[in-house]
Amino acid sequence: MNIKNKILSATNKGLDVFQHYISTPFVLGRNFINPFYDDSKASCNIYLDSKSDCYRLKDFGNSEYDGDCFSLVGKIINKDCNQSREFVDILNTITNDLNLPNFSRSNNQIKPSEKKNNILQIPLKPENNNRPFTISQKPFSEYELSYWGSYGVTFKELERYNVISIYIFNSVSREGKPFQIVSTEHDPIYGYSYKGNVKIYRPLNSKIRFLRGGDKDMFYCFGLEQLPSKGDILFITGGEKDVLSLASHGFNAICFNSETTNIPFEIVKKLSYIFKHIVILFDMDKTGLESSLRHQKQFKELNIKRLLLPLSGDKGSKDISDYFKLGNKSTALKELFSKLLDTIYSETMSLLNPCEIDFKQPPPQPEMILSVNNIPLGTQGNLLCITGVEGSGKSNYIGSIIAGAICNNANNIDTLGINVAPNYNSKAVLMYDTEQSEGQLHKNSSNILRRAKLTSSPNFLKIYCLTSMSRRQRMQSIIESMDKFHYQYDGIQLVVIDGIADLIKGANDEQESVAIVEELYRLAGIYNTCIVCVLHYVPNGLKLRGHLGSELQRKAAAILSIEKDSDPRISVVKALKVRDGSPLDIPIMQFAWDRDKSMHCYIGDKPIEDKDKRKEEELIDVAMSIFREQHSATYLEICERLQSVLEVKERTAKSYVKFMLERNIVSKDLNNHHYVKGKI
Repeated sequence: MNIKNKILSATNKGLDVFQHYISTPFVLGRNFINPFYDDSKASCNIYLDSKSDCYRLKDFGNSEYDGDCFSLVGKIINKDCNQSREFVDILNTITNDLNLPNFSRSNNQIKPSEKKNNILQIPLKPENNNRPFTISQKPFSEYELSYWGSYGVTFKELERYNVISIYIFNSVSREGKPFQIVSTEHDPIYGYSYKGNVKIYRPLNSKIRFLRGGDKDMFYCFGLEQLPSKGDILFITGGEKDVLSLASHGFNAICFNSETTNIPFEIVKKLSYIFKHIVILFDMDKTGLESSLRHQKQFKELNIKRLLLPLSGDKGSKDISDYFKLGNKSTALKELFSKLLDTIYSETMSLLNPCEIDFKQPPPQPEMILSVNNIPLGTQGNLLCITGVEGSGKSNYIGSIIAGAICNNANNIDTLGINVAPNYNSKAVLMYDTEQSEGQLHKNSSNILRRAKLTSSPNFLKIYCLTSMSRRQRMQSIIESMDKFHYQYDGIQLVVIDGIADLIKGANDEQESVAIVEELYRLAGIYNTCIVCVLHYVPNGLKLRGHLGSELQRKAAAILSIEKDSDPRISVVKALKVRDGSPLDIPIMQFAWDRDKSMHCYIGDKPIEDKDKRKEEELIDVAMSIFREQHSATYLEICERLQSVLEVKERTAKSYVKFMLERNIVSKDLNNHHYVKGKI
């Protein structure tokens, strides 16, 4: 039997040869697209020729590919079957590529005496011997380390990823026939060992570059065991060398058996919980580009990204290993990824650009609409919260603010101690009430005009009773009317919402509380006005209750509380929060009913002793809360607690510590290192 017939006998009459070299799946007797040229129609098929008793290929679109398996391989390697020497090359190619026995000589085994003394024999026996094998391992030579080093891969990374240098690899073909591969200086063999199995890599002159030894059905993911418990970027590459090259440059990476393999969805899904970004980084040749696009579509719901390298796709310039070998550093890859994010986040970044702070062009300072002693309480683009119990005088205090806002000069009227900026340009002043009856609101509105010393209402003053509307309708009406009046009166001077809690289901509804405060804050910014929000319940200590109060506590520029004094005829106004300053440094304002004027009037601030007493009481509460939790505290801990509870800046907190020492609220320990509770 000649060599040609031996190959046909060993390859199922040549069918195995066709299946090895044709990447496109095919069914005998059915047409398929020829993968060896740009075939647009399925006009090629493989059939069993009964005359020659072997499988042949017939291409109705290109007869150059017609013939048996030897003709096809000759076409692939550019050899002529009719030339005896070239036909020998074809036979050797098939023998090597399909791991067939070397039929040209009887014994290709290396005798034990030919093996070098420094070779370490390591047999690997997998649990499931689908492909039994043994290997002889040897130390990495300088040449081999130089090869890996050209891609940036260090010996440390080779050890970490269980990469070995192999001298001899023994295994069997798919037909169960034994074969042997021996490493040479110009044809080294490397092995990726995993769980008792091995994947052979022959990078240089070999036509068969990859072989598997062990359980061929075992799940294979190179680099998976070396991943950290959490990370930023994970690259999925096409091969083990790419993983090693990326790891040596400081990146996390894995690969599966090949770029064309089916990647398990569940594995990628689990990895998406660990890494912020999972990026497919395949070769830049046709196969790699098509496979990376297919996998990106496959994992669309996991937001998997696809990064393309600036390489030609030719040999030596197609994968990430080549990218580093060509002299690119890890910073260059990071820049490529950053540009990818620029593309993905282009819409978001476009929206963010106007929000970026320009240090060379500071924004215009918002004008103060409401203030006390030149300390801003209500400014353009901000919220002011006013709270208090029923009967404390909230409506009268709010009325005084509105009266000041509709005047050209609020200094000529009594605004109950608060300074209101003049409304020179007659901008809109809007009030929306959600609690009072129409009759009561009409009466209070008339008092506003009388306080403003006006005989009729200016057309830019709009007061609405919203009690008959649903909560959803109320908010919609506020939004749309603000927009209308902003353009009608060329701006909005002030907005008052008396009963903000009546715009949502409840003050403790977290989702609606966040939404309503964010929307009002947005409207204040859009229309460059101050929105006064009135809450109809009592603050508890230094914090407001409920989710609505918590949101206002964070967003409002200031919070004022209207309370009854020890003398029930007098109402006092206390600052609970001031963004630009300290609430304890704001005077306690007082107002009371004046019979002669038939309205509430400002009767001055409480004496400085009362203000200091209030400050002392508030600081005692803070100190008590600190020392309930610990015996002593550092200066920094006390400052941080004051900043957190009172929402003041560091400078103000330091002045409060000094005040606490003077009043013996706190005292220093014997070593002057810590503070302890004073005589409180």
